[in-house]
Amino acid sequence: MNPTEWIWHNGSYKPWHEATTHVLTHGLHYGSSIFEGIRVYEKDGAPVGFRLREHMQRLYDSARVYRIEIPYTLDELIAACHGVVLRNGLKSAYLRPIAYRGYGSIGVAPAGDVPIDVAIAAIEWGAYLGEEARENGARVCVSSWQRVAPNTIPAGVKAGGNYLSSQLISLEAHRLGSDEGLGLAADGTLSEGAGENLFMVRQGVLLTPPQAESILSGITRDTVIRLAHAMGYEVREQALSRESLYSADEIFLTGTAAEITPVASIDDLPIGCGSRGPITRQIQDTFFGLFSGATEDHFGWLEPVEENAEQVAKVAVS
Repeated sequence: MNPTEWIWHNGSYKPWHEATTHVLTHGLHYGSSIFEGIRVYEKDGAPVGFRLREHMQRLYDSARVYRIEIPYTLDELIAACHGVVLRNGLKSAYLRPIAYRGYGSIGVAPAGDVPIDVAIAAIEWGAYLGEEARENGARVCVSSWQRVAPNTIPAGVKAGGNYLSSQLISLEAHRLGSDEGLGLAADGTLSEGAGENLFMVRQGVLLTPPQAESILSGITRDTVIRLAHAMGYEVREQALSRESLYSADEIFLTGTAAEITPVASIDDLPIGCGSRGPITRQIQDTFFGLFSGATEDHFGWLEPVEENAEQVAKVAVS
């Protein structure tokens, strides 16, 4: 990871290497953190946040489940997102806002006055699974590790502790020579990738596991569903068997980091033509067209990153 100059941390901008935390921070020991990943794209020479407000609202929704009280308003953190992009001179970026229980208690249920720390970093980050995978398709395997069962850890919340499951899935995939792994739900049906939602195409219909299958109902997933509907495609959210993967015409993964990544093979079996399929390509082109101007932003998803928004954050360089 290449560092940028500034990180917004607890209300002020700090140099990258000074945005530190104590080794006894609660979030480090127990995963009591919630976070987001947000893409900023360059459009007409200027940075625009993609569904930034919705991502930040989800941060607050996740915090509510874990009773983490974020000490800033939604508008203040959105403004800080704008500010950290501008101060680092970025026209495209990956934003990582995070809120976590800080130093003050080492009990599992934190006792006393434990602060909630908040930070927002902006980095340059290309295709998550690589440019080759984004163009021609990723090699994916079904993991031996299942996703968390319902009513254990809430899969629909973007919390740090959830990603221990994702690490096991992805590490196993890499050990087996794949780019990414897919996890099954507790009942053996398809769930999601280590950091991506799953879509398959059968006879021109898009199929994707529903939220009940221990998935994080991703914002990019929702984007694809809405774009596909606007393009005239039928989308079905339904339980899917593992074996349905191997007879799919096309498969692709979605996520803020992964964007829209086609799948070339599952468990070393080629999917369709063994490369990016025509419907996947069309959805990719429509998605990325939002930032080139080829696709009109009918949904109001693009938010210009503006100088005046930084004023709202009421922050200063430390």
